[in-house]
Amino acid sequence: MGTEQAAAVEISEPLLLHEEAAVDKIRADDQEIERIPEWKDQITIRGLVVSAILGTLFCIITHKLNLTVGIIPSLNVAAGLLGFFFVKSWTGFLSKLGISVQPFTRQENTVIQTCVVACYGLAFSGGFGSYLLSMDEKTYKLIGEDYPGNRAEDVKNPGLLWMMGFIFVVSFLGLFSLVPLRKVMVLEYKLTYPSGTATAMLINSFHTNTGAELARKQVSCLGKYLSISFCWSCFKWFFSGIGDSCGFDNFPSLGLTLFKNTFYFDFSPTYVGCGLICPHIVNCSVLLGAIISWVSFGHSFRSGQVTGIQLILAATTSKVFVAISLILGDGLYNLIKIISVTIKEICTKRQNLPLVKEVTDENSSKLLAEQKKRDEVFLKDRIPSAPALAFCNSYGTGLTDWSLASTYGKIGLFIIASLVGSNGGVLAGLAACGVMMSIVSTAADLMQDFKTGYLTLSSAKSMFVSQLVGTAMGCVIAPLTFWLYWSAFDIGSPDSPYKAPYAVIYREMAILGVEGFSELPKHCLAICCGFFVAALAINLLRDVTPKKVSQFIPIPMAMAVPFYIGAYFAIDMFVGTVILFVWERLNRKDAEDYAGAVASGLICGDGIWTIPSAILSIFRINPPICMYFGPSASS
Repeated sequence: MGTEQAAAVEISEPLLLHEEAAVDKIRADDQEIERIPEWKDQITIRGLVVSAILGTLFCIITHKLNLTVGIIPSLNVAAGLLGFFFVKSWTGFLSKLGISVQPFTRQENTVIQTCVVACYGLAFSGGFGSYLLSMDEKTYKLIGEDYPGNRAEDVKNPGLLWMMGFIFVVSFLGLFSLVPLRKVMVLEYKLTYPSGTATAMLINSFHTNTGAELARKQVSCLGKYLSISFCWSCFKWFFSGIGDSCGFDNFPSLGLTLFKNTFYFDFSPTYVGCGLICPHIVNCSVLLGAIISWVSFGHSFRSGQVTGIQLILAATTSKVFVAISLILGDGLYNLIKIISVTIKEICTKRQNLPLVKEVTDENSSKLLAEQKKRDEVFLKDRIPSAPALAFCNSYGTGLTDWSLASTYGKIGLFIIASLVGSNGGVLAGLAACGVMMSIVSTAADLMQDFKTGYLTLSSAKSMFVSQLVGTAMGCVIAPLTFWLYWSAFDIGSPDSPYKAPYAVIYREMAILGVEGFSELPKHCLAICCGFFVAALAINLLRDVTPKKVSQFIPIPMAMAVPFYIGAYFAIDMFVGTVILFVWERLNRKDAEDYAGAVASGLICGDGIWTIPSAILSIFRINPPICMYFGPSASS
């Protein structure tokens, strides 16, 4: 998971699995390497249909998370699992009818997963909750029409056709940028790509007898919690009234005093599911950020101890800049760290590049034979070359599983906004942010998929084509599903459940790039510098301390989000992490096998309910009951 996928998702859960473990999963039950389908046979009509269905579902989920809290967990496991379930169910149904069907292979499963991830990835990198929404009139007015640098001319409201066109133009640049380097990245440098390796292990396990049985149980678990989540979300709707002040989403579960400070459990299956998927330290960091925000922004006011600094902190704009400071400090530190690691690794490996070993002795080990087979499959199909861009982010992702796409986007935003200046710099900077994010994000995703394809004996050409198809789907599906939200809900309003927190943050950053620091409120720069330095120091502390200590040090980027939107989602995610913690202590094996399925079910069920909820809202059908809470009459 990443922040900016948390804070939007540059914080990825460590999945450093040993590559040889993935190799073992490739072996068939009879210990013979299976027949590898031609690359065209790995891409099927049924696979594309399933990819479109799942891509639509995951785009809806990603938009919901983007427009509410901005923390997006990895849905790769759910994509692979649901892809397996849909195709297996379909082939099983046709077989019972006596209709001959093409066998479902691990290669086809890999293509589906790749296509789905490429599709819903554009719901994030397309900027529907960040830079694209930062251009609209509502965000302009929310910041303030008199705010220095916030000009009415720098407004571009969402439009279905221009958003599709913009995303179509920028999203394919990253796909062609690193294709020529796939051999270097995967075979010569042997980069881990932890998420790609983990996904390959998952898919390989599905296509063995024991793995298929576990997959069926996981799908059953996912379906059960999906149904529970969907029904619960439907039940909640009846009590939610008009607006955003009624129902279980505003349940003062920790008391009315804390409720006024956004500390309450809002019974959201999505956020509880995120808590189950995200690492414990991410969930705890989010909660810690919420507590610090409450103490800094509100507690002293109620106790009557108000200082000038606290008055500044109380301003909404200062809250935004505190969040920006934490995000930029964390992003800058990790950018420097990843670039340093990348340069060091490249210099080291250039001195002694590993070579692909030829297997000529018939008594050679089975492992080497399988590696040769994977190398042959991976290099068999030629892919057209293109200029090599976005190398650093893809290499860093291969080493650490951290994608710094949003950090590169912010760098592009500041540079272009400052160069263009006050005459259009805000829009130009936001557009540059989108171009940069799309290039580095899609390039890193493609290389992850190449790693997955390599370990599942899938053709590199089928991986590339499926990424192209998934991206093309995303260029249509992501804007359409966003338009569903835009038409049905009051996106970006502070009183809406879809506050779109990153829209304000990105526009403020663009204005800062144009105007500089001189226009900030008094004391605001000093406060922001303090939080910026704190983010750098916390990250440095995480790296220099032993693992047994660093695992308890919070992540600044995850702490940033509650400063702007409150603590309610942090409570939900913390509930999820507590459930997982207890589950791991009671039965670690079951937790490892089923936690992802439970979380995916909770997230998907709530996501599916968004569709009927939006339709009801479009037709102006309001919930019949408004359930709200207040102090008792006697008090």
